[in-house]
Amino acid sequence: MSSYVPLSGLSLRDIEYVVAVDDLRNFSRAAERCGVSQAGLSEQVRKLEQLLGVSLFERSRRHVALTADGEKLLGLCREVLASARNLLEVARAHTGPLDGLLRIGVIPTLGPYYLPELLPQLRKVYPHLGLRLSEMTTPVLCKSLREGTLDLALMASLPLPDTLVEEPIFEEPFLAVFPSTHPLARRTRLRLNELAREDLLLLEDGHCLRDQALSLCATQRSHDERLATSLEMLWHMIAAEEGFSLVPQLALRNRTELETLVHVQPLVEKEARRVISLVWRQCDPRGAAFRELAAFLRTVVPEGCRALKAGEKIVRPRKRPAPSAAKTALTQTASP
Repeated sequence: MSSYVPLSGLSLRDIEYVVAVDDLRNFSRAAERCGVSQAGLSEQVRKLEQLLGVSLFERSRRHVALTADGEKLLGLCREVLASARNLLEVARAHTGPLDGLLRIGVIPTLGPYYLPELLPQLRKVYPHLGLRLSEMTTPVLCKSLREGTLDLALMASLPLPDTLVEEPIFEEPFLAVFPSTHPLARRTRLRLNELAREDLLLLEDGHCLRDQALSLCATQRSHDERLATSLEMLWHMIAAEEGFSLVPQLALRNRTELETLVHVQPLVEKEARRVISLVWRQCDPRGAAFRELAAFLRTVVPEGCRALKAGEKIVRPRKRPAPSAAKTALTQTASP
């Protein structure tokens, strides 16, 4: 006969501690995130393990890892926290869905260039809205949305799971940015197939801009490639004549300090652009309010970008075929 375990012994806070340890694989950093002492967090995790009758973590001075039981249970812990957050969101929806705190994540290649102009306009229309902004790569944004630690994400459009909803906001063109001495810097009509070159500079893995550049330029990467940690670093690598890259329109603002070192070229093909979307969880009860927010964002689209209509079909750039070896060699030696 199984013994009855009352739910009164199960604390959402303790589950939050466990998830923090799993995220960070470090008890000290997990305690800092949760705003408690390391000793207090460790004690609560032990109490939860005693209540569940399992060890969730393997602990050593240098190493924290999930046990086999922990692997099974941490997914359930995340689901419990997501359901608890959803409970709060449902209640909040009855008192004004956009009057409280809204946690918004933004991709790093968009946030610094889009938010400064957007935030004053957002504050005028939603004066009672509290914002908590986070900058995350696309995979982390999707994970945080699914787990309920974010309410919304502003990100480049990509195929999403059924658990997430996407409202496209605007199209943002890509421009090719070259060192001023580059052989392609002065072309009057530049096409994407001319960019299949080994000197294409990229961001690190996890940035959607990296995948978009590889797809549009249809180039193969070498093992000794130089990768930029951020779009700002990418810009300076171009100015230092390490190579060229595709850069979104908004990131080219206020670059007068480097205008003698780089040259910006538009591209002939209309597919050289990305779609910026507002994304949230399918189950979020504030969906109607989020669609209203998306409609507002379409009215304040930055200059140089095109607002998308509600329901407009997204045509994603198709992956371009890689050029032949002979054609690639010809491109590498191109002159203006």
